[in-house]
Amino acid sequence: MSLSIGIVGLPNVGKSTLFNALTKKSVPADNYPFCTIDPSVGIVPVPDDRLEKLATLSNSKKIIPAVIEFVDIAGLVKGASEGEGLGNQFLSHIRETDAIAEVVRIYENSDLIHVEGTIDPLRDIDIINMELILADMQTVDKRSQTIGRDVKRGDKDAIKLQGLLDQLKIALNEGKLANLLLFNEEELRLIRDLHLITMKPILYVLNKQSGGKNLDEMNLPAGEAGDDRFKKLIAYFNEHKFHYVVVDAKIEDELKEFVGVERDEMRNELGAHDSGVDSLIKAGYDLLGLQTYLTTGEMETRAWTIKKGSTAPMAASVIHTDFKDKFIRAEIVAYEDLLRVGSFAEAKAQGVLRTEGKEYIVKDGDVIEFKI
Repeated sequence: MSLSIGIVGLPNVGKSTLFNALTKKSVPADNYPFCTIDPSVGIVPVPDDRLEKLATLSNSKKIIPAVIEFVDIAGLVKGASEGEGLGNQFLSHIRETDAIAEVVRIYENSDLIHVEGTIDPLRDIDIINMELILADMQTVDKRSQTIGRDVKRGDKDAIKLQGLLDQLKIALNEGKLANLLLFNEEELRLIRDLHLITMKPILYVLNKQSGGKNLDEMNLPAGEAGDDRFKKLIAYFNEHKFHYVVVDAKIEDELKEFVGVERDEMRNELGAHDSGVDSLIKAGYDLLGLQTYLTTGEMETRAWTIKKGSTAPMAASVIHTDFKDKFIRAEIVAYEDLLRVGSFAEAKAQGVLRTEGKEYIVKDGDVIEFKI
């Protein structure tokens, strides 16, 4: 299952630095707008402590984690929806992703020029979101102009879609993101082909910078900062139930070459006591409605990505498409139970290994062996 998250934001807010930290790859991150013209793509492993423990239990030769694709998209500016700053090209890249990580700068640094001249997170969010809304308004208007013939001949789907287009027009004109509207499954099917940008789930990534004059000047945890701009930002997220994480992209980028204990020691020296990048990856995974089931054996221990709510046959199909039709049953043990008892044989002996059929809804952390 290949799902992607587009990293977007204004120029000079730390998008490419964050991307470097995420992927351990180098892309340009210079101090000027439009440095990154073509999107860079990185495949990022999802942090999961369970894999190492299962691999030890099974003496696995290799470990294969779940992954998410992150796409570094060049900075948007005012007028992007009208083509400003190569805006149309960048907007097309966003359309191709499944979700958006919107990077918002929350630190002061006179050496790193902000494209708007000052640091104001809510203003920056308004600028980006408005460009996405304006792009969607163009899409909705174009579809409204072409659907008339189908509506006149009484096509039921076209008539329903016209009503949805009118609903979207009103919301977008009011400056609302399309993902704030409630649609049922049938309505979502009808509007899916519009590929609306603001229908995508958005994760706001608050990029701070230790050692400079931060909005959280005393390096207090998010939510305890005294700066009014930060307080208003958090209030805005809480009001709309938006998801956000706080990351120090610069420190995370500096730590990318270190591993294990050395990485932890360096992190503490730099004053970053937890991994904002790991939190971002996990939050992105959850934002996409994903979860993980596990397989383990001598050859490999592996995390498999599925949509939440997937049945056992649907989960089996990510290993091989034929497994869905050939599915007979699944032998399942919870990760915690397997680790506690020490083996599949002991799990069976203690009654924690169970057999499930086609209707079973797979849970995160299930360790599964499919029978076909």
